[in-house]
Amino acid sequence: MEHEAMKPSDNGGFPLPDDTATAWMAAGNCRLYPPATFFPSDGVGVEKARKICAGCPVSDPCLEYALENRIDHGVWGGCSERERRRILKRRRLAISGS
Repeated sequence: MEHEAMKPSDNGGFPLPDDTATAWMAAGNCRLYPPATFFPSDGVGVEKARKICAGCPVSDPCLEYALENRIDHGVWGGCSERERRRILKRRRLAISGS
């Protein structure tokens, strides 16, 4: 999979994508925090990231982006890697059970 072209910005260290499909990223609460906040190494860090995501206006498209692109690391849309794997498994089971 090719990565989107990114351009520098001053939105908290996160580059803004050139693709309008990810323009929602510019409105995320995460833009106000260092990227490492959303790639924690322990459960305490995951909880901290979840709290930031809880009030985020773009948590739904963020989660869907991570699911659709099979992003394996970090907290996206308030969900950890493990939670996203569970969501994908439930969706697969729902489709196969239809």
